[in-house]
Amino acid sequence: MTTQHTTNKTGAPQQGAPGATVDDGAQAQAQGRASFTDVVKAYVALTKPRIIELLLTTTLPVMFLAAGGVPPLWVALWTMVGGMLSAGSANAFNCILDADIDEVMRRTRRRPMPRHRVSTRNAYLFAIVLAVVSTLVLGLGANWLSAGLALGANAFYVFVYTMWLKRRTSQNIVWGGIAGCFPPLIGWTAITGSVSWAPILLFLVVFFWTPPHTWALAFRYREDYAAANVPMLPVVMDAVGVCRRILFYSVLTVLTTLLVWPVAETGWIYPAVAIIAGAVFLWEAWLLLKRAKAGKRDTELKAMRLFHWSNSYLAILFLAIAIDPLVF
Repeated sequence: MTTQHTTNKTGAPQQGAPGATVDDGAQAQAQGRASFTDVVKAYVALTKPRIIELLLTTTLPVMFLAAGGVPPLWVALWTMVGGMLSAGSANAFNCILDADIDEVMRRTRRRPMPRHRVSTRNAYLFAIVLAVVSTLVLGLGANWLSAGLALGANAFYVFVYTMWLKRRTSQNIVWGGIAGCFPPLIGWTAITGSVSWAPILLFLVVFFWTPPHTWALAFRYREDYAAANVPMLPVVMDAVGVCRRILFYSVLTVLTTLLVWPVAETGWIYPAVAIIAGAVFLWEAWLLLKRAKAGKRDTELKAMRLFHWSNSYLAILFLAIAIDPLVF
C-alpha cells in the first residue's frame, strides 16, 4: 500500500496525516541508488543519535548513585546498550510518523524520511526490531522491570506524544516530555530492581527541565512550527508569556534538584553543583524574560543561550550525581 502527498500549485508537498510520505516505490528506488554507507547513515540518522546521547546522560550517573559507587560493569553495559536501542526505536517511529512535518521544517527536512532515503515499510521494520531487541537486552542483561519501563517510555513517546499531543496542544512538550524522564528510573532499577524516591525525584528534575529546554529552541524555529501547524507554545503565545513559563519551570527544576540531596543522602559535591549550576540556569531564564519584556524580537531574545546552557546544566548536574558517591 502506498501513500501520496497532495501538492499545491507550486508543486510543494502539503501537510498530511501523521507519517504521510511519498510513494514507497520511489523511496526504494532512491535507496537502491545509494551506497551501502549512505544506507547505514540513513538508518543511524533515524535513531537521532544526539537525543540518545542526552538520554544516556541521565541513565549511567543514576546507576552510580544507586550502587553507591561504581556499578557492576556488565549490568551498566547492557543497560546502556538496551537504553540506546530503545530510544533509537522510539525516535525511528517518530521520524516515520512526523515525516510530513519534517519535510516542511528547515531544521528537519534533511532527515532520512523527507529525503526518501529509507522506505516507510523498512523504517517501521527497523523500529520494531530495535524495540524487541532493546527489551530483550534490558530484560536479560539487567532485569525485566527496567525492560518494562523502557518499553513503556517508547510507547508513551510514540502513541501519546507523537500521535496525539504534538499536533493538538501547546502543552505537547510538557506532558509528552514524560517519555524522556524514564532514563533515571531505568538506571536505578537496573541496579536495585525496585523504584524509590530518589529516582522519582530525578524523573521530576527532567520533567520540569524539558519545557524550558524545548521552548527556548522553539523560539528559533517558531516560523517552522507555524508552517507545519505544530502548536508549540512560542507559536500560540507571546514571547513574554512563554518566557514567564520558562522561568517558572526553571525554578521548579532547581528546587527539585535540591530535594534530591536529602532524599538520596548525597555528600556535599552534588548539592554544591546543583546550587551553582541552578543559579546560572535561573539567571539565564530571568535574562530571557527581561529581554522579552523589553520587546526584543526572536533574533534578539538570544533564547539559544538558554537552550545551550540547559544541555550543559543537565549534563553537569548528572555528572555530579555520578561523582558524589565515588567520593563519599
